[in-house]
Amino acid sequence: MFIGKYNKSVILTYIGAAFAFSGIAFSVKEQLAAAMICLAAAGICDLFDGAVARRCKRDQSEKEFGVQIDSLTDVISFLALPSVLGLRLLDGAGAVGYPIILGYILCGIIRLAWFNTSAGLEGSRTHYDGLPVTYSALIFPILWTVLGFFGDFGAAAFVWAAAYAVTAVMFILNVKIAKPRGIWYGIFGALAIGVTALILIRDIL
Repeated sequence: MFIGKYNKSVILTYIGAAFAFSGIAFSVKEQLAAAMICLAAAGICDLFDGAVARRCKRDQSEKEFGVQIDSLTDVISFLALPSVLGLRLLDGAGAVGYPIILGYILCGIIRLAWFNTSAGLEGSRTHYDGLPVTYSALIFPILWTVLGFFGDFGAAAFVWAAAYAVTAVMFILNVKIAKPRGIWYGIFGALAIGVTALILIRDIL
């Protein structure tokens, strides 16, 4: 009846997209702490959706669909959401805010295109070429948490500007980033959950 795939192998990907959309909505309403939580939650979904999919019995069509839907969701979760959020965070940085966010978007889509065109090769590698865009789900919520301990940090907008600029460059810099394996899934997951809890306790409750 409907086109697309709706089995359990892609359910976490769809949940991640829902978190990303919610984060964009929170950003527009300037509820930035809630947006950060959504970004971290989208990252958790992305961290484990591949592992869940690999445990499902899938035909070739389902595998190919999974690759495409994951990449498209990454655009929303780790490029669109951080960019809308960044426009709010860099509001005090003056004229540099817009070109930095634009650069973040462009570098991010280049990184994703590079990954997509070499997905078959990267699947058997122990490293990534350049920083995966998914790492923004850790970088920005952690920075939000750290800056929160300084209270009203007057230069925060410029710190955010530097963070977005460096992250953007890392997306396309030809460096080798080790792929998380084994225990690192648990470490990254625990870190994301811990940061989410801190933001929830400090900024929302």
